[in-house]
Amino acid sequence: MPVFGFFENYEKQDYKIKEIFVALGETLGMVLISCLLAYAIGLPLGILLNVTSKKGVMPCKWLNFILSTFVNILRSIPCLIIVVLMMPVVRATFGTGTGEWYTIIIPLTATSFGFVARMVEQSLSEVDKGKIEAVQSLGGTKFQIILKVLIPEARASLIGGLAVTLVSIIGYTSFAYNIAAGGLIEYIWRFYSRNTADFLEKPLFWVMIVLVILLVQVIQEVGLLISKKLDKRRIN
Repeated sequence: MPVFGFFENYEKQDYKIKEIFVALGETLGMVLISCLLAYAIGLPLGILLNVTSKKGVMPCKWLNFILSTFVNILRSIPCLIIVVLMMPVVRATFGTGTGEWYTIIIPLTATSFGFVARMVEQSLSEVDKGKIEAVQSLGGTKFQIILKVLIPEARASLIGGLAVTLVSIIGYTSFAYNIAAGGLIEYIWRFYSRNTADFLEKPLFWVMIVLVILLVQVIQEVGLLISKKLDKRRIN
C-alpha cells in the first residue's frame, strides 16, 4: 500500500484521521490551560523566591527557606504520583477523576508550577544588578523595581522558559494514559497496543509521531525567535 494510501480507505482504519485531530486538540487544551495555570501560580512564586533571596531586593531568609523547600519537595515528586495525589481534588472539581481530557489539567498544573517558579527565579537573577541599583538610587520602590526593572529586563529569558515549560508539559501529557484522559500521546500508545505486530508498518502511526514532533518544534522555534527579538543584550 502506498505511504498515504490510507487516505483512500480511512473509514476502514481503526483510528480515523479526524480522531487524531481530536486527540491533537485535546493535547493542545491540556497543555495551554495547564501552562496558563502553572504560570498564574509559578510566576509570582518565582518572583518571591528571587526578591526574598540573600541578594534580592527584599531579603527574607525564613520566607525564602519555606518557599524554596516547598518548591524543591514538589519538584522531587514524579508526575505519576502527583496524578494519584491530585485525584481527590480532580474528582471534587470535575465530578470525575478519569475519562475526560480536562481531568489531567490539575495534575499537570501541580507538576509544572514548581518548575516554572525555579525558571522565573533564575531568569530574574540574570538581570544586571547595576540597573537595579540605579533605580534604587533614584528612589524607586521595591514594587517599582520588580515591575519596571526585573520583569522587563528578564522578558527574553522568561519567554525562553515559557517555551521550555510548554514542551515539558507536552511530555507530561503522556500520563493522561493512566487515567484515560486522551490526548495525542495516549492515542499513539493505544494505536501501538492494538497493532503490536505491525504498528511500524502503519502510515497512520508515523503521522501521529510527526504531529508530536512538529508541535514541539513549532513551540521551540517560536519561543527562540521571540526570545531573540526581546533580548537587548544580543548584538545584531
